[in-house]
Amino acid sequence: MNGRTTRRRNRRLGAAVGAGLLSAAILLTGCAADNTDEDPPGNSPEEHGEHGGMEHPADGGPVPEGMTEATDPTYPVGTEVTLTADHMDGMDGATATIAGAYDTYTYSVDYTPTTGGDPITDHKWVVQEELEGAGDERLPDGTEVTLAAAHMDGMDGAAATIASSTEETVYVVDYEADGMTMTNHKWVVESEIEPTS
Repeated sequence: MNGRTTRRRNRRLGAAVGAGLLSAAILLTGCAADNTDEDPPGNSPEEHGEHGGMEHPADGGPVPEGMTEATDPTYPVGTEVTLTADHMDGMDGATATIAGAYDTYTYSVDYTPTTGGDPITDHKWVVQEELEGAGDERLPDGTEVTLAAAHMDGMDGAAATIASSTEETVYVVDYEADGMTMTNHKWVVESEIEPTS
């Protein structure tokens, strides 16, 4: 076999390998394009922060019975404020209107939804009146409780553990974010609110 034949064969082999690699790249690009309707990791509804993919309803409804309205809240009902909480997408920096202000103990909890799925950690917030048989005293961190809150599917009746708590005034707010209007959103504590500038 002479050198010219060898060079021709090497060129054909190189062209065939190149065409194969190009085809594989096109195929992989096509597969990736087929998944464009899926959310990228970290943005899917199932990974929605500490809320574990469960979203609050647009109207949070009334507060639990027996709640004590705050007598002199920093932000009275009707006050326009800026939220600094990031419980949900679009919340941080949103303009909100105070719909209610209450004096109670407010808790961050870890729980597993009754509907199944991954455990939710550091869910903010539930109030004393949303814990079954909680009584009137502030519960220490680590206390095991049963939730009587229905902010999201799978929450009501779930076993939970108190992660932290606060005595700050707690607020119900109306706000708009990401094209959705949220009314009676529960809950935002005072340190998660700023005056609207």
